[in-house]
Amino acid sequence: MPLDPPDPRSRLAAFGNQLVDVHLHLREELARLRSDVAAHLVSGGERPRELKAHCLAFCTALTRHHTAEDEGVFPVLARRHPELRPVLEELSRDHEQVTEILRAVQKLVDGLGTGPEPDPAEVRRISGELDGLVALVESHFTYEERKLVTALNGLDGRLPEGFADFALRDLTGT
Repeated sequence: MPLDPPDPRSRLAAFGNQLVDVHLHLREELARLRSDVAAHLVSGGERPRELKAHCLAFCTALTRHHTAEDEGVFPVLARRHPELRPVLEELSRDHEQVTEILRAVQKLVDGLGTGPEPDPAEVRRISGELDGLVALVESHFTYEERKLVTALNGLDGRLPEGFADFALRDLTGT
């Protein structure tokens, strides 16, 4: 039985908490992707096509999340909480770094052979990029949550179109 969509007012009241939920989901997906890559190194794991699809899905979700923040969430917070502007600028710079790593990961994954056994050296390079991504994303999410959750939970009134539901889109992929 499908769940009823949450009441928009309750989502607004806990928007910062939903940000944490989105981050938890993305952390879990990144851990799963890392695990898939590690499985390749140990036992062949998923075939390259499945690994490519998983990587593309994760990269797309993380990019969508950061784009929603940069284009929707951060401008609202900057207007309503000018004291957060330096934090928001730093977080946006992190987004640019994450984008560069995601491009590198995607390029490496796209280069995997199409046979059942990819070159272990290729998979190790992907694993190294993912290690860097994990470190950056974990630091970024923790900092963002510490600095923004209270401000997000305190927002009231009318928010820009799409602002209140970006977290739900990120979690569901719709």
